[in-house]
Amino acid sequence: MTTGRQPLTTLVQGVVQRVRDVDRRRPLLWDAALTGFFVVVALVDAGGGWRNIALNTEVPGWLVLTLSLGFTVPLLWRRRHPVRVLTAMAPVILVSGWTGAMLQAGLIVHIVVFNIALRLPLRTLGWAAALVTVPNVMAAIRYPRGSWEQQIIPSLWTFTLVVLLGVVVRSRKEYTASLVERAHRLEIERDQQARLAAAAERTRIAREMHDIIGHNLSVITGLADGGAYAAAKSPERAAQALDAIASTSRQALTELRRLLDVLREESPGTADPGAAGPDRAPQPALTDVDRLVEGVRAAGLPVRLTVLGAPDGLPAGRQLAAYRVIQEALTNTLKHAGPAATATVDIGYGDGVTVTVTDTGHGGPPRAQGRGLTGMRERTALYDGTLDAGPLPQPPGGWRVHLHIPKDPTP
Repeated sequence: MTTGRQPLTTLVQGVVQRVRDVDRRRPLLWDAALTGFFVVVALVDAGGGWRNIALNTEVPGWLVLTLSLGFTVPLLWRRRHPVRVLTAMAPVILVSGWTGAMLQAGLIVHIVVFNIALRLPLRTLGWAAALVTVPNVMAAIRYPRGSWEQQIIPSLWTFTLVVLLGVVVRSRKEYTASLVERAHRLEIERDQQARLAAAAERTRIAREMHDIIGHNLSVITGLADGGAYAAAKSPERAAQALDAIASTSRQALTELRRLLDVLREESPGTADPGAAGPDRAPQPALTDVDRLVEGVRAAGLPVRLTVLGAPDGLPAGRQLAAYRVIQEALTNTLKHAGPAATATVDIGYGDGVTVTVTDTGHGGPPRAQGRGLTGMRERTALYDGTLDAGPLPQPPGGWRVHLHIPKDPTP
C-alpha cells in the first residue's frame, strides 16, 4: 500500500539532479554562488573566530583579511584551471602556516585538490600533497604544540580522503560515460542491422516475385501464342490453351497472395482473433518439379526430366533454391531459346542435390547476364552451393545451367 509520500532518497536525488541541471546549464553562475558563499564564511571567520584555533593570535587583521580573500576568491576558476588556482593559493598557504594564523579558510584548498583528482592526471597530486603538508610542518617547527602526529597526520588523512573521493567520483563518471557510449554504439549497430535486414528482405522478396511472375508470365505467353496459332484450325486446342492460361494465372495469383500475406505485418493485439491467418502452405519443393515441367510442356517447350534418387533429408530451404533455379532456367529457355528448342532437366541426389538444365537453343538473341541469373547465384550462395551457367560449344550449341547444393552447411 502506498501513502503517496516520496522516500527521502528520492527527494535527495531530485534535489541533486536539479542542482546538476543548473550547474550544467549555467556553470559560471554556480561557481560564482559557491565562491561568494566561501568568501562570506571566510570574512566572518576573519572577524575574530580564527583566533580560537590559531597558533599565533597576534597576526595583523589586514593580513588575516588578505589571506582569507586569497583562499576564497580563486575558487571561481577551480574547475577550469585547478592547477593555476592551487599555484595562486600556494603563497597564501605558506604565509598562513609561517605566521601561525592557521586560518580555517585554508581547508578550502581541499576543494581545489578534489577538482584536480577529478579532472587531471593523478601524478599532479604529488606536489599538491607537498603543498598541503609543508605549512603544517612549518607551523609545527615554529609553534610546537603537542606531538608532531597531532599537527601533521590529520592534514594528511584529510588530503587522502579528499583524493579518494575525487577518484571515486571520477571513476563513476567515466563508467557512466562508457555505458552511455556503449548504449549509443549498440543503438547505431541495431539500426545498421535493421537496415541490412531490410535490404536483405527486399532482395529476397524481389527474387521470389521475379521467379514467380517471370516464370508464369513466360508460360502464359507461350500458351497464348500457341492458342492464337491453333484458334483458326483447331478450336478445341485453343480452348485447352485458354484453360491452361487460366490455371497458370490462378497458380501465379495464389503464390503471390501467399507471399504478400506472409509479409503483411500485424501489430500485436490489433489483429482480429477470429480472422483467418495468412495462407501458410509450404513453398515449392523438388517433389513439385513434375508439375513445373508439365506447365512448361503445356507452353510449348518439350522437356525431358530425369531424377535419380529422392530428396530424403534435404532441408526445405535447399529444395526451394534448387526448384527456383530449375524454374528460372526453363523460363529463360522459353524466352530466349527459340521455337524449335528442347530442354533436359537432370536431378541427382547424394551429398545434397545436383541439377543440370540444358537446352538446344538454336534460335533467339544472346542471353544477357540479367536479374534471373543473378537471383540464381544469390540463392545458390545462401547454401554454400556452386552454379555454372553459360552457352554450350557450337555445334550443336544451346545453354547449360549446372547447380550443386550440399546437404549440410560448410563448417
